[in-house]
Amino acid sequence: MAPKKVIAICQSGGGFEVGKDDSMSYIGGEAYAVDLDEQSKLSQFKQELAEMFEYHVDSMLIKYFLPGNKKTLITISREKDLQRMVNFYEESGQVEVFILLKEGAARDVVNTPVISSSRATTELMAVSHERSIIAVADDTTDIEMVITNGSTPSTEVSDITDENCRNAVLQWENIITGVDQRFSDFTEFREALHKYSIAHGFTYKFIKNDCQRVAVKCKAEGCPWRIWASMVSGTQLFCIKKMNSTHTCEGVAVRARHRVARDWVGNIIKEKLKVSPNYKTRDIVSDIKREYGIDLNYSQAYRAKGRAREKLHGSYREAYSQLPLFCEKIVETNPGSVATFTTKEDSSFHRLFVSFYASISGFRQGCRPLLFLDSTPLNSKYKGILLSATAADGDDALFPVAFAVVDDETDDNWHWFLSHLKDIASTPQQITFIADFQKGLVESLREIFGGGAYHGYCIRHIAEKLNQDLKEPFSYEARRLMVQDLYAAASAPKLDAFERCTENLKAISPEAYNWVIRSEPDHWATAFFGGARYGHVSSDFGQSFYSWVSDAKELPITQMVDALRGKLMELFYRRRVDSSQWETKLTLSMEEKLKNEISKASSFQVSQLHDGTFEVRSDSVDIVNIEHWDCSCKNWQITGLPCCHAIAVIVLLDRSPYDYCSGYFTAESYRATYSESINPIPNVEGPVMGEPTETTFIVTPPPTKSPSPKVGKRRKRDGTFDIIRRTLQCSKCKGLGHNKRACSKVSEDGEESSGPFPSSDVTTEES
Repeated sequence: MAPKKVIAICQSGGGFEVGKDDSMSYIGGEAYAVDLDEQSKLSQFKQELAEMFEYHVDSMLIKYFLPGNKKTLITISREKDLQRMVNFYEESGQVEVFILLKEGAARDVVNTPVISSSRATTELMAVSHERSIIAVADDTTDIEMVITNGSTPSTEVSDITDENCRNAVLQWENIITGVDQRFSDFTEFREALHKYSIAHGFTYKFIKNDCQRVAVKCKAEGCPWRIWASMVSGTQLFCIKKMNSTHTCEGVAVRARHRVARDWVGNIIKEKLKVSPNYKTRDIVSDIKREYGIDLNYSQAYRAKGRAREKLHGSYREAYSQLPLFCEKIVETNPGSVATFTTKEDSSFHRLFVSFYASISGFRQGCRPLLFLDSTPLNSKYKGILLSATAADGDDALFPVAFAVVDDETDDNWHWFLSHLKDIASTPQQITFIADFQKGLVESLREIFGGGAYHGYCIRHIAEKLNQDLKEPFSYEARRLMVQDLYAAASAPKLDAFERCTENLKAISPEAYNWVIRSEPDHWATAFFGGARYGHVSSDFGQSFYSWVSDAKELPITQMVDALRGKLMELFYRRRVDSSQWETKLTLSMEEKLKNEISKASSFQVSQLHDGTFEVRSDSVDIVNIEHWDCSCKNWQITGLPCCHAIAVIVLLDRSPYDYCSGYFTAESYRATYSESINPIPNVEGPVMGEPTETTFIVTPPPTKSPSPKVGKRRKRDGTFDIIRRTLQCSKCKGLGHNKRACSKVSEDGEESSGPFPSSDVTTEES
């Protein structure tokens, strides 16, 4: 039987519009039909799209909507994604596919000088072959544009003549000609209007402005300049119906300098943000310079980006006022979820806690009783901190359980977060937490969970504290070895291995050894820890959750939460579909680990000591108690999977190793973890309707200043902090803490240097 085909309507060159119910529709552009089936290959599909739309293969983003959900775009980046889309739409036989350009990518067209991501950029760069556009940003709110002849732009205003400027302005002076002039769509008309106003040196305002009709007038009081345009019925064309081209204001004079309204730059950025939500400020600066010749400094670009985001996603301040309704809708659309917030006495925002029912149910049904606590700063207009609790699913992948947005990282806010976490994460087993050992977490966990939980200190935080407290100017290599020994001690399964690691550390520094012994190893060393960490010693496990946040942490608070919800919805759906096709008893990663242990056990010698107890000889001698699931190597108890020694005994008894694996690692348990769905939340961007009443609860933003453009802790790509820094070492005396210029020893020519730096001023540089 031939595979059933799905017709993919592939569209590009248009844009998304958001409706009142937050659903998106694609307007404009080109469309082609492509046949797909279960045997279709992504590489062939991408090549066909590249030829259709004249894009480079590596510059495309391919997206589509899930059936019945036009609020979240799903990305196709691998073969499984393409097959999943075909399976989704097999019954309907047709799917809409949207092809977007990656940030900074250009179309791969022969003999095309420059084509950017918007029509306005294309036209502007086409003009610039004969006349270059230079703009100098001032320190206030506007951008000063200077237009000149020549192939190479120059930022020296003094080199530009009035005649050159006048010639270049003529390129845009006649971009609007008058009545009956037609434009391909509403966007093209607005772009032309922007250029026309720049060329004629005036500003305008909209009397009426929607996708059907536009009425515009000159902002100058008493000036008769007007323009009316509307959509031609039954088409996308926009046509000018009336126009009074007479100006009586002073702005009509063509000058050497023209001011570009900040909204004009904001509109450019807004269009780019639609395609690339994580559009970085430094890229805005370079793109605007490259495409328009406008020099923006970082602060101007950052403010323009903020205004563009507000136009795109709504007001940051208004988002806080939407919180009461937003929390209600989370619970309404996802019954069993928890969404609650608190305010301060002045009604300003204090904190928000969110946990979806699918996460609550999944943690209780299939996740180990192990939670990672961490935090990260937010970059929104009103700052804030994101607290999170994440778990590990049966495939050892991240499973978000709950998160909170708080005004600051305080002991009180952590206590509040953990109080709500206890209500949703209660299990019959004792929960093990891996978290920092500061900021009130120790006291809060002890007070809220009592003896029903273990607190494992994150080894990364321990290592940072050790490196910080060491007073001697150790070399970089010495510090690296000490941190390496500390991590090895934390992972050592038995006491003798722990002692070997600490003795190695003692050989480097007795001070470091004493520090480690006093640092409560029973909270971080596997050899002493009473809880079940399943081999995890760091809260960095939850770092992939923060990679999600990086795409949304500059959004208004409700938009950020909904963006995280969308990612969770896609994650749960994808893992549910993928696991339904598994044919293994365990999850894929655990199946691989078990097979690896089975392969090791084939050459071991096994002797029975007494009922249920066996001696296993390999490179070492280990004792296995098969009834208590215990091995002297401790790996069985630590990981939840039988070690190679236990497997040797199990095989000897003609039993199955799968029967001795933790139930959390079975494929059945994994499917139960993702059995529930996360549903969309409607109208999260809608304004609060009506005037406030006595029963209306108004939430205002937290009383904090807007953040500087660059905030937050810097993390490496692997999610760890920069624990170790290189210490300066003198190339002459080999001493630490100074260089040869500051060395106190006599130099070769007999002159003495000014002496070493004070020990408190040791200069370091990052590794």
